[in-house]
Amino acid sequence: MKNSKTYKKGTRLEDVVDNDGVIGAMVDGEPRDLSYTLPEKAEVRFLTPEDEYGRQIYWHSTAHILAYAVKRRYPNAKLAMGPAIKDGFYYDFGVDRPFTPEELTRIEEEMKRIIGEDLPFDREELGVDDAIKLFKELGENYKIELLEELESPVSIYRNNDFIDLCKGPHVPSTGRIKFFKLTASSGAYWRGDESREMLQRIYGISFERQEELQDYLERMKEAKKRDHRTLGADLDLWMMNDEIGAGLVVWLSRGVTVRKVIEDFWWDEHKKRGYDFILSPHIAKTDLWKQSGHLDYYSDLIYPVMKKGNQSYLIKPMNCPFHIKVYKRKRRSYRELPLRLAELGTVYRYEKSGVLHGLLRVRGFTQDDAHIFCMPSQARDELVDIINLARDMLSAFGFGDYRVELSVWNVNEKDKYMGDEKDWENAESCLVYALKKTGLSYERMEGEAAFYGPKIDIKILDALKREWQATTIQFDFNLPQKFNLKFMGEDGRQHGVVVIHRAILGSVERFVGVLVEHYGGKFPLWLAPVQVKVLPITSEINEFAGDIREELAASGIRVEMDDRNEKLSFKIREATIEKVPYIVIVGQKEIDSGCISVRSRDKGDIGRPNLSDFISLLKEEIEKRSN
Repeated sequence: MKNSKTYKKGTRLEDVVDNDGVIGAMVDGEPRDLSYTLPEKAEVRFLTPEDEYGRQIYWHSTAHILAYAVKRRYPNAKLAMGPAIKDGFYYDFGVDRPFTPEELTRIEEEMKRIIGEDLPFDREELGVDDAIKLFKELGENYKIELLEELESPVSIYRNNDFIDLCKGPHVPSTGRIKFFKLTASSGAYWRGDESREMLQRIYGISFERQEELQDYLERMKEAKKRDHRTLGADLDLWMMNDEIGAGLVVWLSRGVTVRKVIEDFWWDEHKKRGYDFILSPHIAKTDLWKQSGHLDYYSDLIYPVMKKGNQSYLIKPMNCPFHIKVYKRKRRSYRELPLRLAELGTVYRYEKSGVLHGLLRVRGFTQDDAHIFCMPSQARDELVDIINLARDMLSAFGFGDYRVELSVWNVNEKDKYMGDEKDWENAESCLVYALKKTGLSYERMEGEAAFYGPKIDIKILDALKREWQATTIQFDFNLPQKFNLKFMGEDGRQHGVVVIHRAILGSVERFVGVLVEHYGGKFPLWLAPVQVKVLPITSEINEFAGDIREELAASGIRVEMDDRNEKLSFKIREATIEKVPYIVIVGQKEIDSGCISVRSRDKGDIGRPNLSDFISLLKEEIEKRSN
């Protein structure tokens, strides 16, 4: 472990803390409380709220303080779960009705009192039966349900008279939490199961410094303005309707335009790099998904089997088996490799309703999927090319900052993974080579690999420095083995092929949602569904304005004309809400002069060019893909 020290058996961590900001520790890779005593010699790295694991401890501890405050104010509330999440924490409660904003304020006041009392987080281990008995006495039925699925021993934490079931770790005492805010409340099904009871969830955030909290709240305020669900409605891009089905997207005309621009760009970039394109069906025989392993691995996410006659089919959750079958349709020679198969393939997964979120989490989505079949000796170069493709494409959309993760196996739990040690070492060395060759710094994620191979994840940072999953590059030892994928080598013998899964943008739906929030709805010209809006001042000008619209359209510009009998100010306001990059205003003055009045969304009034010069300006900006 980085920045770690070795301590002897019997060392109590709080006795050797190396600075006042420490709130926990990693002991041989496991997070621990500072009250922990080492049972044997171990490597220890102390944690502050600046560390990733330290932040999780800080936020999780604040969630417990929230739960204690709710129990003080509402003794009949039932405790469910309260984890740290990507940005802060939440806690779910069984209560009779939703929490009001005024109640959240009172709960915050109670939390401040608990923090002021500086109560220690005392950890205690119990057998499951004893823990069940304890929580029965407390009337905490949700905790009992969780305990019935656990093995002894389990741990509880006490703050004075407050007791919660928790693995931990926590900060030493409630007084270590400095600045916090409860940010929202909502309904949430118990354990995410919509057939179970509805609980009330309270979200929050906490920091050590007031300026950090203030900065976060300002960013959240800006994020609310950029919410893609609101802007998507303003821009008329898509619709979702419960009568159609939760998590299913209907793309409207302007949204289809944005998608087509993205997909055409995707197609062109892949074609330049030697990809072949396929298009696979939305269903396939159940036996195919059994063979691939998806039926078992994705059983909770797969929509029910459809039976017709003596055949059964599944709606596809992945595109992989189709690509595999394309590879296997004939004997392959080393001369054909690498074979790069790409598809914009729509898949369906039954995500729980509690996690659905606009375009960012849906049940039907289009993956920009590809599988590369190559010889082992070709893998390194292919990986370098994939990373370069990802960087080129993401930069075209205005993403230049990334956080990169390399997910590898846990060498101490080899039985959980497919492939032998040599496979994993070779695959990891190929991924590391590609990252170093392309100059990407990365974080190594021990034990985070899928069971079928290591992977690279490129997470883009948007205009608000929020992190979004984009590119995934995944080795696969599973499918080559299950489908016996081979190629004829130069030596005349059969050899195992290497399969690399990769997606550059992730899903088209999520990527569009991210783009809307990244740009705040102000798409750059090349992506904008409507690039120019022509506004005649009066109905007498409509014919002349129509000629301008037709000339713009003939030049390949996406243009609309608003010839409604409305005031010009009203038309301008609507075009502004729709965030159209350019507005052309046409009146008698323009007819007389042969020029047009142009307003830029970003620069304001840009003068009165003639139409041909304006078209040249537009084409130049589109060609540059300026962001």
